[in-house]
Amino acid sequence: MRKIKLQMQTSVDGFVCGPNGELDWTVWNWDEELKNYVKELMASADSFIAGRVLYEGMSTYWPAAETNPESSEDDKAAARNFNTMTKHVFSKTLTHADWNNTIIESGDLVETVNRLKNQDGGDFMLYGGAGLVSSFIQNNLIDEYHLFLNPSAIGKGKPIFGDLTEKFGLELVRSKACSCGIVVLHYAPAKQS
Repeated sequence: MRKIKLQMQTSVDGFVCGPNGELDWTVWNWDEELKNYVKELMASADSFIAGRVLYEGMSTYWPAAETNPESSEDDKAAARNFNTMTKHVFSKTLTHADWNNTIIESGDLVETVNRLKNQDGGDFMLYGGAGLVSSFIQNNLIDEYHLFLNPSAIGKGKPIFGDLTEKFGLELVRSKACSCGIVVLHYAPAKQS
C-alpha cells in the first residue's frame, strides 16, 4: 500500500504558518544534510498532495523554475521532480488546473485517500496547507510525519494539531539536528492498543 508522508515546516511553538499564511520565519538556507534528507524522503514518491492555496502558489513557480537561468541548481532539480510528479489538489472550489499531471480531488477526503493509497504507484508527499493537513491528521491518514522544527517562535498562526478532539499519539522514528538550525522530527502514528 502506498504511504502518505507529511513534510512540513513548523515553529517551535507549533505553528506551520502565520495567521495570514506567512512563512517569513522559516529557514530556507538549508545545509547539505537537510537537502539530502529531503531527497531520500522523496525518493519513493511519485505524487504529491496539496490544498488549493498551496497548489496555486507552487504552480506559479515550479513549472518555469526548471529552465529559468536565475534558478539555483537545487531549485532546478526540485522543479524536475515536482513537474513530473502527479499532483492531487484537494479542493471544493478549483475547477481547472494548468500545471501538467494535476488531478483535482473534490470528493470525500477519506474515501479519496483510501482509493489513492490502494492504487499502484509510489508514495505521496503531503505538503499542506494547514487546514488540509489538519483534516488528514483528524482522519489518521498520514503514515509518516517529517516535521522540520525551525528555530523560531511566532506567537500566533495556524497549527496542524489544533483541531484534534482526542489525544493523538506519535512514535519517534528518528530525529536529526541540522547545522542550518532545523531539527527534523520523523514520527509514525502510535500503534493503537
